[in-house]
Amino acid sequence: MTVSTEPFRLVPNNGNPRRVVITGIGVVTSLANDVDLFWERLTAGQSGVHELSIMDTSRYKVHFGGDIPDFDVTEHVEAKEAKRLDRFTQFAVHAGAQAVADSGIDFDQVDRHRCGVVLGSGIGGLNEIEDQIERMLNKGPARVSPFTVPKMMVNAAGGNLSIRYGLKGPNFAVATACASATNAMGDAVRSIRSGETDLMITGGSEAAITRMGLAAFQNMKALSTRNDEPQRASRPFDTDRDGFVLAEGAGLMIFEEYEQAKARGAKIYAEVLGYGTTSDAGHITAPDPEGNGAAQAMRLAISDSGHAVEEIDYINAHGTSTPLGDKAETRAIKAVLGDHAKNVAISSTKSALGHSLGASGGIEAVILCKTIQTGTIAPTINLESPDPECDLDYVPLKARSQKVDIAMSNSFGFGGHNACVVLGRI
Repeated sequence: MTVSTEPFRLVPNNGNPRRVVITGIGVVTSLANDVDLFWERLTAGQSGVHELSIMDTSRYKVHFGGDIPDFDVTEHVEAKEAKRLDRFTQFAVHAGAQAVADSGIDFDQVDRHRCGVVLGSGIGGLNEIEDQIERMLNKGPARVSPFTVPKMMVNAAGGNLSIRYGLKGPNFAVATACASATNAMGDAVRSIRSGETDLMITGGSEAAITRMGLAAFQNMKALSTRNDEPQRASRPFDTDRDGFVLAEGAGLMIFEEYEQAKARGAKIYAEVLGYGTTSDAGHITAPDPEGNGAAQAMRLAISDSGHAVEEIDYINAHGTSTPLGDKAETRAIKAVLGDHAKNVAISSTKSALGHSLGASGGIEAVILCKTIQTGTIAPTINLESPDPECDLDYVPLKARSQKVDIAMSNSFGFGGHNACVVLGRI
């Protein structure tokens, strides 16, 4: 069977594809909640994984993760308002405020009907769901909070950002497990390319380190159990990997039409060159062993970018530190890049951050922006004994100075979802 690799390009009526650039970035992560400090610590090889402190883990098999105990959203919202936002929405508001400020956009100077929000989250308001179920069981249905629905719904993060900035364009949420943020970014790109919008706030947010979240992932045996060495637990592509490390956080960006960004003198981190998405149509949690669906998503993203595979300088791998996933991704990269696979630099920053599920693609796109901007590639920490079946250049242990013109980020999720985005220097 012949598989099409023709790019899917939406274009405005004049037939000229509109270019999309990134003009603002913001993060909330286990390493830092500020982009500059985050980048400093990430490239220094520091780990944000530690013994969990936002919940009691005494009855769990896993006691560590990438939680953010010092997070304080009141820098951007009043304490009363913060109580009406689930933790994942608080993360999105914080990262979104950073991105908006970083972009220098004045929404009073643009058409708010042509500005929108599309965010990804694999789970949404799990904290609120758990709290209100417990309240109902202990105190009765009459005591369930009237704010439950607007706090727990997956679209709450985007809705609150839209209200905050008065953005009246498209506003929706994407839930494709760990591919959520990257799929959201793809939708944002298509909206701007088509001429529907000129600016989109996009990325993803997740806060799934909860009693139910930790128990569920623990009991399906997806998580590392290296309780005695939490900072060494996330070790993508290493022989001794034993599962992923659950984390939380957000990565948000301002995607903007190039001519508008240029006209207002905006700082531009990178151009969004390509996007591809597919489905494995196989197992609900396990990846295709050969990485066929992942490979096709990469092919589509590279084809959409208009560049050859040999022009890819860096890949931020999905690289979750699971035995099956890392092998499948390695095979997929080889299938797509061919001989060039041995030349391209690849790293998994989940080694330092843990896996923030639906937010991970947004955080990793921010990392691509900083990689292109600084000429520094963040390392795959803990890669001390490479798996013979994962035999590519995974930038082990230490950051690398290297000019990067074109970079790709991979995101693969339960349900067989695959999404890839290609960014380039402008």
